[in-house]
Amino acid sequence: MTLRRDMIDVVGTGFTVLDRLYADGDFTAEALGGSCGNVLVSLAMLHRQVAPVLALGLDEIGEQLLAEFETAGADTRYIHRHAGRRSPVLRQELDTRSGQHSFSFTCRDTFEEYPRYQPIGHEELQSATAALENCALFYTDRLSPAILGAMAQANSGGAIIYFEPSEIDHSLFADALAITSVLKYSSDRLGPELDDMVAASGAIAIVTYGADGLELRHGYERIWSAAYPVEQVMDTCGSGDMVSVGLIDWLLARASPRLSRLGIHDLMGGVAAGQRLAAENCAFAGARGVFQQRDVAYVRSILARARCDFPA
Repeated sequence: MTLRRDMIDVVGTGFTVLDRLYADGDFTAEALGGSCGNVLVSLAMLHRQVAPVLALGLDEIGEQLLAEFETAGADTRYIHRHAGRRSPVLRQELDTRSGQHSFSFTCRDTFEEYPRYQPIGHEELQSATAALENCALFYTDRLSPAILGAMAQANSGGAIIYFEPSEIDHSLFADALAITSVLKYSSDRLGPELDDMVAASGAIAIVTYGADGLELRHGYERIWSAAYPVEQVMDTCGSGDMVSVGLIDWLLARASPRLSRLGIHDLMGGVAAGQRLAAENCAFAGARGVFQQRDVAYVRSILARARCDFPA
């Protein structure tokens, strides 16, 4: 089976912000960020067909986020700009000696609250119907009624549903889990709430344990995958996003990326690619430092080495 020529590789929506990075107390850079933003723009830079579905403000920050997606090669027709809305901003404080970071929605100079992320609504959902029904994979890291509707539309078209929640919305989560193909979550943050529920579902789970590695689960089957050694740690921010980028890119490289016949052993190649990319990214400041400070050919070489170890 081959993908239809008009099929989009990835449609995604979720947490997308302008990251303002302060390293060791000094302002360093600002760039598109947030888990959804990082994953989608990275895949676009890897020359995947990517269509973000977002609701941003008709402001300078919204223009900057839109421009970064356009520069990366993403299809930006489903990014909606709204007058009277402010596009979201997130501050990251980085200690490069320890590689530790923290986040804040407050300006460090004026103490003003930055505008927060707002999910898509009915307008954005309706505009993206054709893309959702013709994508190979749908990605999200947030839930809302409209995002659940987007998941359902993509699922009805046969897409892989890749869901990476940072918190649980109990009013929507059970319905989302029922159509999720791959669920990636932190053991520390969400494990106590999700482990039993996910084990009883049909989703393949990727449960992360920080610097130690991650575990793949399907039902009650388990495979442990230790993290790759990291020679230099400047910033661990974005490591989880890079795991998702490597795995999604690997899935899209298969002749048929559908998961109906795949088990957790089949995903090991993609997980290895993502973990290698995450390890490389730790040597650079910023959630996508390896993309910003090296070129795409270098990133492709990292992913290719993992693919040689685990052929598709």
